[in-house]
Amino acid sequence: MTKMKAIGFTEHLPITDSESLVEFEEIIPTPSGHDLLVKIISTSVNLVDIGVRKGGHGVLKHPKVIGWDAYGLVTEVGGDVSLFHPGDTVFYAGSFSRPGSDSAFQLVDERIVGHAPTKLKPAEIGGMPLTSLTAWEALFERLQINPQNRDANHQKTILIINGSGGVGSIATQLAHWAGLIVIATASRPETIKWTKQNGADKTANHRKNLVNEVRSLGYQYVDYILNLNDLDGHWNEIAELIRPEGKVAAITENHHNIDLQKLTKKSVSFNWEWMYTKSYYHTADMISQHEILEQIAQLLDNGTIHSTVTKVIKPISVDNLRQAHQLVETNHMIGKVAISNI
Repeated sequence: MTKMKAIGFTEHLPITDSESLVEFEEIIPTPSGHDLLVKIISTSVNLVDIGVRKGGHGVLKHPKVIGWDAYGLVTEVGGDVSLFHPGDTVFYAGSFSRPGSDSAFQLVDERIVGHAPTKLKPAEIGGMPLTSLTAWEALFERLQINPQNRDANHQKTILIINGSGGVGSIATQLAHWAGLIVIATASRPETIKWTKQNGADKTANHRKNLVNEVRSLGYQYVDYILNLNDLDGHWNEIAELIRPEGKVAAITENHHNIDLQKLTKKSVSFNWEWMYTKSYYHTADMISQHEILEQIAQLLDNGTIHSTVTKVIKPISVDNLRQAHQLVETNHMIGKVAISNI
């Protein structure tokens, strides 16, 4: 059986430890059913990689491969595959319950895969799937914003907390594309500049009191809030700023009890967004991730939105993945870091 190189971990160690990520060999898997076998060309590091690598105890018997972004080439397909063929270039974020993309080849269900954009560099593509899916689902499924209803959306305001991060960088672009008035939070000159380049109409400093910041911009309330960082720290501000009958979505979990009753009198809806839900539970609408990525690819190719990759490291290796993890762990990354073989 042919073997491939993969990168993973067996212990939950600081990234500065030489054993925090290790290279090893395993057998190239064989696709069946709806699976594609993809040769990985580029990938990225997201906060979920950091959380999974650091969180936990004990020693694993077999290295765990992480990595939830991929751009690559389909080399084989399972018997039930209908959406792709060998030779197709694809991009996807994968499944939380399967081995990740930090390997030479990966199996992935076709229903969560999109045809890759054709006008971007491999690294620019490899950093886009997870954040694009997260932002799209948060805005257009959880918050129920209709991106086609731009005339009505021009009257609506969204506050995106942490506008310069991975998800915020694409969520700002998608909200702008949908016609919303976008207030994105940023605290440094370089992040303020970046969020405005992504289509933010106004910025607010999340290191200051957000209620004062937003109201100084002339908005008593906002129609939607997308929280992408520190839900505990911003909860009271969110409850105060959301308009009556407004909608709130969050991707980061709270670490302490939050008082949902602060939303009661306003009849506000609160929604979680976890990009892996559809593939983790094999929901009936799992194929929607294929459809979303197809639209994202078109928007990238026609220049409506742009890649949020701001740092590229080559090639995919243990040392370079460690470097990417360290960058993300600083919490000062603007946009995304991609690791690419091309």
